[in-house]
Amino acid sequence: MTVTIRPAEKRDVPAVAELIEEIERFYGAADTDIQPLEERRTQVEEALFGSPSLASALLVEDETGDVVGLAAYSFLWPAAGSSHSLFLKELYVRDTLRRQGVGARLMDELRAIAGARTGCSRVEWMTDRDNPGARAFYKSLGFAEFDGKIVYRVESGTA
Repeated sequence: MTVTIRPAEKRDVPAVAELIEEIERFYGAADTDIQPLEERRTQVEEALFGSPSLASALLVEDETGDVVGLAAYSFLWPAAGSSHSLFLKELYVRDTLRRQGVGARLMDELRAIAGARTGCSRVEWMTDRDNPGARAFYKSLGFAEFDGKIVYRVESGTA
């Protein structure tokens, strides 16, 4: 199957909001944990196209024009010294397109974006320890896992 990888545009907000529900379900969210569609649409639009935007996204579009994957990322500062990094927050490809090189193409695109941005020293991301598929995917691309970082999280209402 032929796919196109391109930056998200404002017209993609509804499709991205729907794909986010698919991603949440992939990670095991129950129906009661899924945000209402309109709320998701509003948050996607604010995140990707607000002023300032909080993130950027590359989308995977299939031959019929359906959005079937995404790579959501932001730039973080500081990284090494005074440089910054491209931080990949979410990489997702619909199961019907997995193991066809689409994820690898997304990673190549992200590396190209980081390489073209002056002062961007690296691409970073995380995956869950209990996600062997993702870990195997990154290993197959030659990426090494790093120990030493511990992730902390607190909900914004309790911060």
